[in-house]
Amino acid sequence: MSMRFDNKVALVTGAAQGIGRRVAERLLVEGALVVAVDRSELVHELRDQSWDGSQVQTLTADLEQYADCARVMAAAVEGFGRLDILINNVGGTIWAKPFEHYREGEIEAEVRRSLFPTLWCCHAALPHMLAQGGGAIVNVSSIATRGLNRVPYGAAKGGVNALTACLAFENAERGIRVNATAPGGTEAPPRRIPRNGAEQSADEKVWYQQIVDQTVQSSLMKRYGSIDEQVGAILFLASDEASYITGVTLPVGGGDLG
Repeated sequence: MSMRFDNKVALVTGAAQGIGRRVAERLLVEGALVVAVDRSELVHELRDQSWDGSQVQTLTADLEQYADCARVMAAAVEGFGRLDILINNVGGTIWAKPFEHYREGEIEAEVRRSLFPTLWCCHAALPHMLAQGGGAIVNVSSIATRGLNRVPYGAAKGGVNALTACLAFENAERGIRVNATAPGGTEAPPRRIPRNGAEQSADEKVWYQQIVDQTVQSSLMKRYGSIDEQVGAILFLASDEASYITGVTLPVGGGDLG
């Protein structure tokens, strides 16, 4: 196994399950010192596995709140001395339906879930990275910026893409790279923490199936990807192998460019 991240300090958000959990595990295997953050207590399972507190910190936080974002960045620097890598993985569709069926509060909730944690975490991490002279940020966006039945989510992820490009432009000459991946459909185990606790109606099941069908059809490979296929792209952009890449949103959707 490569040790691309030996002694680098990496903070991963949304690390309790799915892509974020696998990113944190792979970073640990490749030698990183990891701060894993999630609103769920499940994130502490990482600490309770084969790694001890000398290599991993686990923190619970609500990253839709700026104060919590600032707190976890400060904790990373206090615990490990610096912050080399930030992986912004928090986000995800809460509801799936045609736009006219969204209520006002649902639209706001989608944007808060899938834009603000990335926006806040970038802002909170930046002073630490500037003070140490560099760093790498990888934001997890989505190819759903061009897709069915997720307009508010797509708008939020479009904001992530714009944030990525603008922040890279501002900070390239100051030693900070900022990139994003845009995952397509991804095969994953059932969520242990549901995005939306309400049971799907018959209409909602139809609308969600439309998303699945469109996602497969839009992929040149005509399939969903695996979690490891998503994680590989994230870790590449976070690593020194991507040292001459910044301001890029990399689609990882089997040929679907989003």
